[in-house]
Amino acid sequence: MPDTRAHLKRQILDLLRNNGKTAFRPKEIGKRLSIKDNKRYYLFRNVLSELDDAGLVRKVKGGRFQHQSKRELHGAEGILQMHPQGYGFVTVEGQSNDVFIPATRIGTALDGDRVRVSLAASVRGKRSDRHREAEIVEVLQRGRTRTVGTFDKMGHFAFVKPDDQKLTKDIYIAEENFNGATEGDKVVVSIDTYTDPKASPEGKVLEVLGKADDPGVAVLAVALSQGIKSDFPKEVEKEAADIPLEIPASEIERRLDLRDKAIFTIDPDDAKDFDDAVHIERLENGNLELGVHIADVAYYVKQGTLLDAEAYERATSTYLVDRVIPMLPEKLSNGVCSLRPHEDKLAYSCIMEVSPHGAVKSYEVRETVIHSKQRFTYDEAQAIIDGGTQEHPLKDDVLLAAKLARTLTKKRKRQGSIDFDTAEVKIILDDKGTPVEIVRKDRKEANRLIEELMLLANRTVAEHIGKGRNAKPFVYRIHDRPDAEKIQALRDYVKAFGYQLPTGKDGSVDRKDLNALLEHVKGSPEGAVVQVAALRAMSKAVYSPQNIGHYGLGFGHYSHFTSPIRRYPDLIAHRLLKHYGAGGQSIGEDALEEACDHCSQMERQAVEAERESTKLKVVEYVSEHVGDVFEGVVTGVTKFGVFVEMTRLLAEGLVHVRDMDDDHYEYDERSYTLVGVHTRRTIRLGDPVKVQVAAANVETRKIDLAFAE
Repeated sequence: MPDTRAHLKRQILDLLRNNGKTAFRPKEIGKRLSIKDNKRYYLFRNVLSELDDAGLVRKVKGGRFQHQSKRELHGAEGILQMHPQGYGFVTVEGQSNDVFIPATRIGTALDGDRVRVSLAASVRGKRSDRHREAEIVEVLQRGRTRTVGTFDKMGHFAFVKPDDQKLTKDIYIAEENFNGATEGDKVVVSIDTYTDPKASPEGKVLEVLGKADDPGVAVLAVALSQGIKSDFPKEVEKEAADIPLEIPASEIERRLDLRDKAIFTIDPDDAKDFDDAVHIERLENGNLELGVHIADVAYYVKQGTLLDAEAYERATSTYLVDRVIPMLPEKLSNGVCSLRPHEDKLAYSCIMEVSPHGAVKSYEVRETVIHSKQRFTYDEAQAIIDGGTQEHPLKDDVLLAAKLARTLTKKRKRQGSIDFDTAEVKIILDDKGTPVEIVRKDRKEANRLIEELMLLANRTVAEHIGKGRNAKPFVYRIHDRPDAEKIQALRDYVKAFGYQLPTGKDGSVDRKDLNALLEHVKGSPEGAVVQVAALRAMSKAVYSPQNIGHYGLGFGHYSHFTSPIRRYPDLIAHRLLKHYGAGGQSIGEDALEEACDHCSQMERQAVEAERESTKLKVVEYVSEHVGDVFEGVVTGVTKFGVFVEMTRLLAEGLVHVRDMDDDHYEYDERSYTLVGVHTRRTIRLGDPVKVQVAAANVETRKIDLAFAE
């Protein structure tokens, strides 16, 4: 019987149906179906996802799947995601088929709540149940017990308007619960009770952050509203303070001593948490010795401590526009663990013998002690690469590392790795936190140098644990194949710009074709827009003990090993490597799965906080430039207006159709085009335009534009 999708669907459904409520991991299902090679396994995973989308299988805790009949969706549980306009979607637990909740059927549920829903009858002739309508019949658990907002006093009571627009209800505060808040303060407020959908949730002020118009307060509020913790508990700070600075002689004695190596770091000019350092030297056989040395956080942060529990809860450092909220207290992140120059430091090193063509011939993963000889900024390293720095003791080392990195990049691209090079902005703030300038970040060769060497180390340790018969449970960084519908949408989107993206009948895309598209748009006005659209079409990379490879990188095995100061999954990887290296038994996958899910969730929150803090400052900057004209490119055309990205600022705004008074415009949905009835002027995706800033609302973070031509 050939491996058709239909045949695989029948096999999977028969297996799960015949095992009742028993749940299986994907690998267990694949093993029972005798799926062994990677090509068949990828097809199997796609088919399993399709069954999940259709609601025919159910994903339960631990990443396992079980059979599910359609009638089980009545009374199903899930997480509510609200829209600022009052309606919402419930992500039914373990499935991809969200259900739509009209505003009149929300009840007393709030964004992020775990709820029970009842499905409405499906509409005859409707192609898919993907967005079936439902109502919320019960709130099972509040998704959040606090939020951040602006305090609005109204006599003997007040309301707090949440910053998060997905919280569509203001919080009522009785006078005895003001806690010192005054009009216009930005506050942290609890959400205590909400029992009547016609009334407001009730709560109390927990903390006054400061005035809402204070630039620093506004950024902190963004992070807190995303669930990011700021200050460390006193008992955690005390544990960190008690960690000695001096390394015991006995610890140095038992480690591989690399203090004589020409080790250096390359980081941003404002970095203080140096996770990684490198050394490189030629060997007599013509190969290179490459050492990637990572801060040995596991030595200092022990399992079972308050310090470890806090690091796990945070799971990642958060890099806001004006500050870093670290995963570890400053004494560790910027001090004890940081691989600062001219200091002995404990490291966990991946030391590789690499051929001139970029192949790893041998390697060892060892606990080491190092002594960094130089701390380079990216600009300083780039000056050496460009030939601007003639004399430096480590000049030859940097140039050799840069040459190897170029080789690794070319090799990776040849093997199908997708090269996303999305543009980013750097916001220059004054002493008060007010944005005074926005500039594009240059991703120079020095940046790529470090990225490539870290990719190689991450891949090497993942293969060390995951390849062969003795593969053991590990924390992998996985990236699934993109969803077919998203790829088809991307194909149609770039076609409107005049580009072609070949796709298969099943909506699949070859990585080489994606790379060709990204290379083609480089340097064009719409290049940044297409890059972002392509990135959004991809699946999200996550952490998992179930290794399916990394689609974007084209790696069969990949992990995060190189940043344990700022990423908890890297710390888990270090602990597992040490455990297995000492002959420890394989650990259970359930606990590892739970940790991976938590870290993936916290990563998403941190990324959103970082993105929103940048957006806040961009809109704040634009608000001071109302009336100014900027060059841009049309990124979206709808019946209600035209989205334009201002090229220099990488900021998107909307030109409303109602404000386009030079003609009456009609919308052509097939070509994403607005056409003037009288002038026949056309506005389409990719058009270069000049726009004038009409308004910028810092509270909603929206920019209104007008065509300047």
